[in-house]
Amino acid sequence: MPAASTDKGSSDFTSSEASFPASDLEDRSRSASKNSDSDHSSNEDSGISLHDGDREPIEEPKSEREARLGRCDEIEYAKKRSTRVKDDDDDFIYPKPDAASLLHQETAEAPWITDFLVSFSYMVKFFFARLSEFLQARGWIKCHGHAETWKHRDFVPIVGGMEALFIRNIYRIGSDAVNRVISSVPGTVMTMPQRVSHDYGWTYEFSGVEQTVMNMGSYNYLGFAQNEGPCADNACEAIDHLGVASCSSAQHYGSTSVNRQMEQLVAEYLGTEAAICFPMGFGTNAMNIPALVGKGDLVLSDKLNHTSLVLGCRLSGATIKVFKHNDVADLEKKLCDAVVFGDPTTQRPYKKILIVMEGIYSMEGTISPLPQVIALKKKYKAYLFLDEAHSIGALGRTGRGVVEYCGCSPADVDIMMGTLTKSFAAAGGYIAGSKRLIDHLRVKSHDGVYGMAMSPPVVQQVISSMSIMMGKDGSDEGQRRIKQLIRNTHYFRKQLKKLGFLTYGHMDSPVVPCVMFYCTRSLHFIRETLNRNLATVGVCYPATPLAKCRARFCLSAGHTKEQLDWALNVCSQVADISNTKYGMQEAAKWRNVDIVY
Repeated sequence: MPAASTDKGSSDFTSSEASFPASDLEDRSRSASKNSDSDHSSNEDSGISLHDGDREPIEEPKSEREARLGRCDEIEYAKKRSTRVKDDDDDFIYPKPDAASLLHQETAEAPWITDFLVSFSYMVKFFFARLSEFLQARGWIKCHGHAETWKHRDFVPIVGGMEALFIRNIYRIGSDAVNRVISSVPGTVMTMPQRVSHDYGWTYEFSGVEQTVMNMGSYNYLGFAQNEGPCADNACEAIDHLGVASCSSAQHYGSTSVNRQMEQLVAEYLGTEAAICFPMGFGTNAMNIPALVGKGDLVLSDKLNHTSLVLGCRLSGATIKVFKHNDVADLEKKLCDAVVFGDPTTQRPYKKILIVMEGIYSMEGTISPLPQVIALKKKYKAYLFLDEAHSIGALGRTGRGVVEYCGCSPADVDIMMGTLTKSFAAAGGYIAGSKRLIDHLRVKSHDGVYGMAMSPPVVQQVISSMSIMMGKDGSDEGQRRIKQLIRNTHYFRKQLKKLGFLTYGHMDSPVVPCVMFYCTRSLHFIRETLNRNLATVGVCYPATPLAKCRARFCLSAGHTKEQLDWALNVCSQVADISNTKYGMQEAAKWRNVDIVY
């Protein structure tokens, strides 16, 4: 696929290398869509179907399949894995973690000189931000942003505080890199309209040019973000039968037959008694945690939990205590103190204790030590809320998340939450567990009572993609995607290490952060990669600590080895320019390691 033209400064590379390989999932989805036309025509009178039993399995040429299912590099991987689980395919071994790999995951602290320089640079930024706000308030310089009128100067300001100061004066300057517009599905290859700003990020104008880029920033873990293929066809069929929206909550008239079908399928996929789905992943956490805990209860929350979890805990009114990220010892200490001393404000025991954690942490790429946490929650009679937004579909031998990946039983997790946005390329979230829990949420959840029911085509997208993962379409496409994702993850992580990047997280996590410490260097890196038609994500303060800014890559089952090699080449060249290879000491250990795809 030809790439759009870029800056002259990068012409030496893009002129010869910008035509990156396209994903093979696009070709497979087109062929699957054509093959399913006859199936749809013969089943028009039967309504919307979960899967077509007569549909031929989607098979690729044998030579390509054998090449993709070649063995992973086992040299370094065998040193970190003492236990392995073998798949039905003799050419593939899915990793099974040991306790050490979960308790000791890759992190790095900035050297003291780097920490000092980063902090000093932010002091300078905030000083000039304060100075700019001071001059704008007195009318000495023009204010380009939103502000109160002169007649409201004596009112309490609508916009104020450190957060607004940061957004208006520091975040704004890098908004061209962190707030990007796309004009296609967020697949492995996508199009982005180019924008220009003449006032340093206050406003943007579209230039009328679209840029074709390789996407390594979206949570398209299983590669279902496509507008062609059986999932897209079934979603269109749902529109024909049920429309685009029910315009009502599930408690009134919003629930349809496909909504109930989806909830049953989610429960079957996860191995739980029941499940309930909601139209928004953020709201699934924020609106349902208050229905589970309240005043007199204790919530033990991981330090790096997502904002939706933090908001839900705060809205609940329960006492909140934060434990160190993935630190089982610190969690046990706080559990022990809670059981022994109870609520210090009332001098009574807590009514219940809820542990809140994630499966994969999207900013760190780390995987939760679930077996150890389950042991603690049983020991201290606590409840466990597990957010699998990034781990469902991305981990486990059949894609059932961190519970399957760690070899745990779904019955040991009291509340299993996940989103349908990322791996299944739809929208919304779910909560799964016992039937008693789900019946309680149907009545008490604010999102279920007042929120809109999920749109029928979105529901059908979930049903179609999840059915493929469960093999209900009669093919091994789901298994093929899982194998491709874990192979891409291992290959890309190891190559980054070999190139000298400092990465975070677990070897099996498809979220790959590369630490660059300085926000300016992170912005420079992602701007330059975009100039070379590679779209990635930069994460800086306040989403991360001051001295831990990073670029983040998200692997997909849709990426091919050729695409990953192309992306690695781009990243290496840009890192040499921006001086962001902070893992050169670690790279020396990989110098003589032959990394096999």
